[in-house]
Amino acid sequence: MFEVDTTQLTEQMESIIDELLTGNGAVVIRNAFDDAAVADARAIIMDESKDADKETHFQGANKDIMHLQRRVWNLLAKGEVFEDMVQHPDVVAITSAFLGNQFHLGSIAANRLLPGGPGQEPHIDYPYWDMYDREGFPARINSSFPLNLQVTIPLDPFNEVSGASAFLPGSQRDLRYPEVDDRDTFFDSCSRMSGNPGDALIFNGMTWHCAMPNHSDHDRGAVLIEYLPKFVIPLEDQLSGVPQHVVDRASPLLSRLIGIGRPYPKLFDEATGENTIGRD
Repeated sequence: MFEVDTTQLTEQMESIIDELLTGNGAVVIRNAFDDAAVADARAIIMDESKDADKETHFQGANKDIMHLQRRVWNLLAKGEVFEDMVQHPDVVAITSAFLGNQFHLGSIAANRLLPGGPGQEPHIDYPYWDMYDREGFPARINSSFPLNLQVTIPLDPFNEVSGASAFLPGSQRDLRYPEVDDRDTFFDSCSRMSGNPGDALIFNGMTWHCAMPNHSDHDRGAVLIEYLPKFVIPLEDQLSGVPQHVVDRASPLLSRLIGIGRPYPKLFDEATGENTIGRD
């Protein structure tokens, strides 16, 4: 994977965008979060995932062992460490360049893959994640511009034994959901998003990817952040799920990320009579 040099971020930005959009589709910031942040996040997620009763996705025929993959949603309501994670300055800079500087938060959740946990079907992420139903999407939708950026923060070692996410380099260039017939190609040619706890694995949500089976003797947990451009509906309802004390202390960036002050949809019948939009 392309390794971001955060001391040269401005100089590297065009190369990062190229790598995400037309290159392999993924980059990594090593050691983005320190040991204390990782330990804090991991402890919360372990406590919140004692039961396997949350909605999950892309498990296919593995429904009988779904208890070995445990989701924790709405992490902003569960610990201040997650507020810091969605505002990491280098990740924010890359996301702003990729999605526009008014991007917002689609979701912040966790996936805990227990030993013996199954992999997933190769897929693409929201808002593309049901593109197997092609008729639900606009004519000629394509990969020339992005509607998603994903960030995975490992809380345990991510490697081939523990089930580090697999991805097919370059697959984001052709926007479509992987067909069943594509799976041999995917698994024969995929790379891994390997990393250590605290790394930030950043990838284009159009890139074909999936969790792989955990054959290790330890958990493979991660924080999953999804960023979206300003005009795409968020996956998680942050405004309803985030408690008031988080709203009260939110920075201007966090406020925007969770949708405080979002102007639309708007009831124009009740709006002030004034001219609000236009270059002049």
